[in-house]
Amino acid sequence: MASSQYAKRTFTLDNGAAIPAIGFGTWKSKPQDAYESVKTALLAGYRHIDTAFNYGNEADVGRAIKDSSVPREEIFLTTKLWSTYHTRVAENLDLSLQRLGVEYIDLWLMHWPVAMNPNGEPPMFPLLPDGTRDVQHDRHFTATWKDMEPLPKTGKVRAIGVANFDVHNLEVLRKECTVKPAVNQVELHPYLQQRRLREYCQGREIHITAFSPLGSAGSELKTEPSLEEIAKVHSCDTSAVMLAWGIQSGHSVIPKASSPRNIKADEITLTEEEIKSIEALDKGHRYLNPPWGVTVFVRFPAAVSSFCVRIVL
Repeated sequence: MASSQYAKRTFTLDNGAAIPAIGFGTWKSKPQDAYESVKTALLAGYRHIDTAFNYGNEADVGRAIKDSSVPREEIFLTTKLWSTYHTRVAENLDLSLQRLGVEYIDLWLMHWPVAMNPNGEPPMFPLLPDGTRDVQHDRHFTATWKDMEPLPKTGKVRAIGVANFDVHNLEVLRKECTVKPAVNQVELHPYLQQRRLREYCQGREIHITAFSPLGSAGSELKTEPSLEEIAKVHSCDTSAVMLAWGIQSGHSVIPKASSPRNIKADEITLTEEEIKSIEALDKGHRYLNPPWGVTVFVRFPAAVSSFCVRIVL
């Protein structure tokens, strides 16, 4: 569970809002599981709940928030625009608000820098006859972002951001759009430390939230010998070590589990030597990389930190 101190720790976004250092993710949570786990998480001290339109559990997350009796203003709620709604931005936001049963969302993210056919089949993940993703190539993500930019002024969303954006696509936004993303939510863990992206975002005051901060389900990270050694010193498990590394590195983390009891978020403080030991684990290993058929991520050696690459979807 989240320790009382972790529950109180926050980072400040560029709009002045405080985003909790640790949140509770709901990816792959089935509806009833999402309800039970989110309610338990809130009662355990978590104050950041992360969901998405395409997770199919927004209604259950909203019900859990209501039934937890935790005041809405104490909860930082994140959800995401789905790829089949890039040409229907306002509609997607209203649908999420309706499903969640809330008047506003604290952070709304463009889930991927890729638009898919809004009239394709199946509706959520439309495919072409050859089985590949039915990508809407004539809809650039900058057009979608421009539709998102006015939304904070409506009161329906407090901040907007992106997810799964690499440096090259962030550069496209910087050059072509007006409003800077408040957050970039990306896969980030000891095997994928994203140093180049972190350096870029830090220099532009774009906060990073790490999903899969413990690796994927069944990840060998949890039994990584160097992490086990650190965990032994601090009398905790490797999950606590990885979450501490993420938070001490300056980004928020949203671990996902069937129950918050399965996330050992005991607060520990890593030494400089322990952090260096974790940094040595970086091997650029990405667990999530869907076959979009277009370039989303660019692979670089872990040590690369220049921003010379420019690739546009």
